[in-house]
Amino acid sequence: MHRPLAILSAGLVLLSATTAFAQNNQPRNLILFIPDGLRALKVTPETAPAMAAIRDRGVNFKNPHSLFPTFTMANGSAMATGHYLGDTGVFSNSIYTGHPTAVQNGSVVPFIEHDQVLLDLDEQFNGDFLDEETILKAAREKGFSTAAIGKLGPTLLFDHTERSGTKTITVDDQTGAVDKEGKLIGVPLSDEIKAALNAASLPLATPSRGDNGKAGDSKTPGTVVANIAQQAYLADVASKVVLPMFKARSKPFVLVFWSRDPDGTQHNNGDSLNSITPGINGPASMAAIRNADDNLAQLRKALDELGLAASTNIIVSADHGFSTISKESKTSTTIKGSYPDTPAGFLPLGFLAIDLSKALNLPLFDPNDKNARVGDNAFPKAGNALLGQDPAKPELIVATNGGSDLIYLPNKDRKLADRAVKALLEQDYISGIWVDDSLGRYPGALPMSTLNLQGKAVTPHPAIVVNFRSYASGCEQPTNCSVEIADTILRQGQGMHGTFSRGDTMNFMAAIGPDFKSGYADPLPVSNADVGMTAARLMGLAPKANGTLIGRVMTEAMPNGATPKAFVGSMKSRVSANGLSTVLKFQRVLNQRYFDVAGFPGRTVGLEPDKQKTAGK
Repeated sequence: MHRPLAILSAGLVLLSATTAFAQNNQPRNLILFIPDGLRALKVTPETAPAMAAIRDRGVNFKNPHSLFPTFTMANGSAMATGHYLGDTGVFSNSIYTGHPTAVQNGSVVPFIEHDQVLLDLDEQFNGDFLDEETILKAAREKGFSTAAIGKLGPTLLFDHTERSGTKTITVDDQTGAVDKEGKLIGVPLSDEIKAALNAASLPLATPSRGDNGKAGDSKTPGTVVANIAQQAYLADVASKVVLPMFKARSKPFVLVFWSRDPDGTQHNNGDSLNSITPGINGPASMAAIRNADDNLAQLRKALDELGLAASTNIIVSADHGFSTISKESKTSTTIKGSYPDTPAGFLPLGFLAIDLSKALNLPLFDPNDKNARVGDNAFPKAGNALLGQDPAKPELIVATNGGSDLIYLPNKDRKLADRAVKALLEQDYISGIWVDDSLGRYPGALPMSTLNLQGKAVTPHPAIVVNFRSYASGCEQPTNCSVEIADTILRQGQGMHGTFSRGDTMNFMAAIGPDFKSGYADPLPVSNADVGMTAARLMGLAPKANGTLIGRVMTEAMPNGATPKAFVGSMKSRVSANGLSTVLKFQRVLNQRYFDVAGFPGRTVGLEPDKQKTAGK
């Protein structure tokens, strides 16, 4: 990576953006709407009319990119800060921290979509585990009214160090919830917002997901309904309470609204138990897309009624795409075993850790079960694992996430890394491996720095990132019917993301407002890190940066903004002994890389053997 050039390039883009916005004496308002897990090509005037209208009348970002690993918290950190994951340290939804997390049974591999876990992380890492200033923090310090409303975890991420509830309004799943001792779990509501909620006849606690939260099991289908009630409440809070309050303050505002749908319903969908068809294209998932769209339509209607539409920019950006889960393999040692709540012949939760344990001849312990030893025909409760003779001093840690997993080597053992990579290359469910640059180069694997995963992050860096195989189940648009092997408790036929397939990296992105062009189809590659940088620029902010892995301002989408050129490139690792090579296809604008697809050709959607090009950078 050429970081000095990256800083210079980013500076030039910021300069051109400054020129484009010089006519604005006061920053506009901003709404950042995140439809979690929305696939770009599923948006039509019939399926999602509100989002289609923004795309078609405003800016259509035709070449969008989720950051890899394509998970919610990872991409949330990019939108919140404008930085890539090597700087934010949010490498996935479950990460190794090196510290026991009390609210998750003392696990050193916590699932971080949780307000208390985020608080724990901040306490562990000098008060700010992201170590990069978020756009909401920068905005409120400049005098903006700020609010973050929606899904637990990524909502708080946008101003995670503000826990009083008086500076930024934060409303998510845990709002109003208490623990067994009666102590408030989430961020408290201020007296002002409580009074406003009462006046609007809205409760002070977020309702549960109800049936939408039911994932089912191997014999019982999951949900067949969208997350209607919970999101209706959150949309009411935003449109009937927060936006009127912000108008009354007569100063610019920024509102982040993170819609759990379609993600939550696609994960839990009960339309396709143990079958890849219809997978995440059944009626429940389609209802979830419409549910998110209805929330956006409600916000836009409120802007119109309050007279705020003309002064408000709206950016819509999904955090990632989505795929249907497959649990199939012919090489895994687990296929011939018998595991709880796992159909015969299917991969169990934690299959990667189990296979590595056997290949490396290392005992397997469960960090989510007080480091208990995992016996034969059993799997770790959350899939995460500690491998080694002593769980208190593990030699290898697996953080299980879904379409990709993270592997940590606390001792930076190069020989163990070599053995692990060779073991991974033998599995048919693997499609692409990246290794920490400091551990050296390995046939079949690319350096982790090629993905902007090595930067200034204060959380532990993974040693190996593993991508799982994906394929298209057969439809006109492969990204709409992508299927992936997933290390998850969810079932074959339900939904997941996290891979490097184009089905997961192609997220929906669009924008509209006074600082965006009208009816413009943007051909340039854009990413969620660009969303963070562009949001900051729209508000006239200059967030403090510790790392240099940052996105660019999407100036081409703005009136009189600069339109840089884009280039296409690819990388290929050395070929392994069994003939495998990790290939990365990307685009470039200035010095920014946009990662399209990666893995072993023929094992990743969008990376087919007959289309493969292996030119250098």
